[in-house]
Formats: sequence, structure tokens, C-alpha cells
Amino acid sequence: MNGLIHLNMSFKIRAATQGIKHGLTKLIINSENDRLLGAEFAGKRAGSLVAEATLAIEMGAVAKDLELTIHPHPTLSETIMEAAEMYYGQATHIFKKK
Repeated sequence: MNGLIHLNMSFKIRAATQGIKHGLTKLIINSENDRLLGAEFAGKRAGSLVAEATLAIEMGAVAKDLELTIHPHPTLSETIMEAAEMYYGQATHIFKKK
């Protein structure tokens, strides 16, 4: 079974400063061992996220590796970190209503 984590880029500060109103970061994670199986990105400047995901897949990274990697703020690459955090239910910059 695989986990699909979808994160809308529109709420990110960096996206807003670059006029990005629509975008998506999606991680495909094997829920049995947390290994990253794939990633999809859509939107303006989404291509800048491909290298990190490709490296993570090639090295056999797990979601925790992406979560613990330092991502500068504000950047679009934060969406990869936050999608990994969402997998574990604890995204830093996403408010969850109780």
C-alpha cells in the first residue's frame, strides 16, 4: 500500500511573492517502509523541485529523510519537506483545525 501526500503550493510565502497561485507537490511513499517511490510537481517553477526528488529516490530515501533535510525559508523546496511532514501528521506551516 502506498501513501499519496498532496500539498497545494498556493499558501507558501515564496509562491505568493512570485505570483504563483496554483501548484502542487505530491509525494508517493511506500507505507510499509516509508520509502519515497515517486513525486509529482505542477505549477510555475515546479521544475526546480525535480532534482531533490530524483536524488531522494535514487538514494533510497525515506519520508523522514525529506522531513529532516534543512530547506531554506521562504522557498518552493519547503513544499517537499512539508509534504513529508504531512505524511507523519505534523506539518510545520499548516494549521489543522481541531
